[in-house]
Amino acid sequence: TTTTFCRRHQTFIPIFSKELRFHKTTFSPPPQLIEKSTMKFSTASLVALASVVATSAFIPSSLVGTAPKKPFGMTKPASALSIPGSTSSLQSTTAEAETFEFTSDVGRVMDLIINSLYSDRDIFLRELVSNAADACDKKRFLSLTEESEKEKPEIKIRANSVDNTLSIEDSGVGMTRDEIINNLGKIAQSGTRAFVQALGEGKADVNLIGQFGVGFYSAYLVADKVTVITKSMQSGSKAYKWESEADSSYTITEASQDEISGESGTKLILHLKDDASTYLEASKIEELLQRYSEFIEFPISIWKETTDYKQVPDEEANKDLAEGEEPKMKTVPETTEGYETVNNQKPIWLRPPKDVTEEEYQDFYKSAFRGTYDIPMKYTHFVLEGQVECKAVLYIPGMLPFELSKDMFDENARNIRLYVKRVFINDQFDDLLPRWLKFVKGVVDSDDLPLNVSREILQKSKVLNIINKRLVRKSLDMIKDLSETEDGQFILFWNNFGKYLKVGIIEDDRNRDEIASYLRFFSSASGEEYTSLDKYIENMPENQKDIYYVTGEGKAKAAMSPVIEKLKSRGYDVLFATEPLDEIMFESLRGYKDKNIVDAAKDTLKLDDDDEESKKKKEALNREYVDVIGYLETLLSGKVQKVTVSDLLVDSPAALVQGAYGMSPSMQRYMKAQAVSTGSDIGGIDDMNKVCMEINPKHPIVKELDKLVKEDKENKDTADYARLLFDVAGMTSGYDVEDMSGFAKRVMSLMSSEVKASSKEEKVEAPSGDGE
Repeated sequence: TTTTFCRRHQTFIPIFSKELRFHKTTFSPPPQLIEKSTMKFSTASLVALASVVATSAFIPSSLVGTAPKKPFGMTKPASALSIPGSTSSLQSTTAEAETFEFTSDVGRVMDLIINSLYSDRDIFLRELVSNAADACDKKRFLSLTEESEKEKPEIKIRANSVDNTLSIEDSGVGMTRDEIINNLGKIAQSGTRAFVQALGEGKADVNLIGQFGVGFYSAYLVADKVTVITKSMQSGSKAYKWESEADSSYTITEASQDEISGESGTKLILHLKDDASTYLEASKIEELLQRYSEFIEFPISIWKETTDYKQVPDEEANKDLAEGEEPKMKTVPETTEGYETVNNQKPIWLRPPKDVTEEEYQDFYKSAFRGTYDIPMKYTHFVLEGQVECKAVLYIPGMLPFELSKDMFDENARNIRLYVKRVFINDQFDDLLPRWLKFVKGVVDSDDLPLNVSREILQKSKVLNIINKRLVRKSLDMIKDLSETEDGQFILFWNNFGKYLKVGIIEDDRNRDEIASYLRFFSSASGEEYTSLDKYIENMPENQKDIYYVTGEGKAKAAMSPVIEKLKSRGYDVLFATEPLDEIMFESLRGYKDKNIVDAAKDTLKLDDDDEESKKKKEALNREYVDVIGYLETLLSGKVQKVTVSDLLVDSPAALVQGAYGMSPSMQRYMKAQAVSTGSDIGGIDDMNKVCMEINPKHPIVKELDKLVKEDKENKDTADYARLLFDVAGMTSGYDVEDMSGFAKRVMSLMSSEVKASSKEEKVEAPSGDGE
């Protein structure tokens, strides 16, 4: 579509490619359009054509022959380019243009707010109760400034199943007619924000929640019509009724003063949708209040029906009651109706820490995190001031929460509860604490958190980073305090949450060194007690330069590893890494306090006395056992990467070790199990992790094998002997025996040969039969 200038209408008009064409010479429609009155126009054509009508809200009056009425949204004129075809040139002439404000389809905007802004319709109650709390707080503040006695503000909620309505009433500040129009008739107009601005920066003791001006419209998540009855606390104010069905219009009428129970306040009546009947149940409303509004400062009451049972005389049974006998009683139900307060819990995080007792902290822990029956090991209560304001209470649980026992990063483990001015916002913000502190429970209340308009999503910002660092710091301080106790509490902590600290080593670069000081391990010298890295270094011999560890599924299997024999013989302690997570952790923690951390089960292990003389001696042994080395490499082709002579073995004939980048056997099993559970394919893991076989040249078994190979390496017994050596080395090194059937046959063959040899010896030693 192109345009041309029409002198007749003094404006630009479109030239359509197909549906509608205007002749550039006469600027009148072609005859065929007049004859074919039933011709259809495309939507795009009609829209473009409509744009040139003189009465359009977006056509400047200066370009129209007769100036129309100024349309809605038009403001002061501004300079613009000259009009083509005018008597002046394009470069030299300017004409007045007018600036316009955007207008909107109110119904469409309301639809976006209602259906797109909020992800959970339950949130409507949080928003409306927050608005009611704001109204109550404004009244409290104004009552203080006016130095007059007023009724204590409160919030009442009542469901009416007959009318299918839910009413939320507060005895707060109320609204005048102008305030109704300004606050409810303007989308995103926040009366609370205006109130705060009028008070000035930080000068008032007022606890206002709403700031965006859209929370009220969340009512339409569950209601197709909303009625608001309100009366301002200003003297001489009338009561008014506001009604709307979430379209582009609303009505305001005067209401009876009796429709508001207090001197002032606001009553919302939600005419619920057909699919929102669940909100007529008092139990559902109470559940939402306990979740979102439990710590609102003002009393929140629900109209509910309560059934009690009491004992009364049984008239029927007492008809023939003899004189002096005790009357017989019966139990009858007694139903009462009335308002019942539901928010009796006090937000201890808003109180100074010195004013809160240990018993109150424990009671709050049990009430805030329902379903927990343990006593927290440690807690911390702090206030963050300065660049960011934040109040928080954090707990280390007394035991691993049930949901984390199944999945250590369970998304449903909602342990950090975020509040803004006592109002619960969410408990699924992953950015408040790193996931390695998933086990920490607590409450965080901050006015500075960067929430989106619906107050459901926490946006990344500098403020969030500051709060995150502070929460991590306080959590580490709690762990440090536990580590310094001598009553066994830290061992209990480690058994429950040690794996989270290992994840912290992997993921938290900033705090890795500090977290490492809290790690605990079993070791070859610690027996049944844990040892720390600091204690390990303290007990190191003078000539030991590195920290050594071996992997294994459990302490007993790790202790069986042949590779630690020479380390132990030199007085070196060896840490036991008994979980697959340990191996990943040590890949991130390569050293601690200028000591390297070394995997003793790698073929790259070198000790401090590996001098030039030791190397020459090892080369000589390799040449001496070249036959057995070549034989094993050929026989075990595909299973071993190489075979070498080792001087690190003492009591074992052989050991299997990994290359510098290989996985331990426990990690390989873990990876395979994960692949099976997820249905993924990790083919080639065995090829990438071929073992290196180390043999002990001083061991009698290796010497015997060398002898068998030199005598007859084609003999089946020689091959069975070599394979049995490999199988045993694999088992003691933590690997699984793949061919269990072959392994059993080789063991039984060895046992049979021993039995035969024993029988021959018995025959030789038998009596000669000469009658003695």
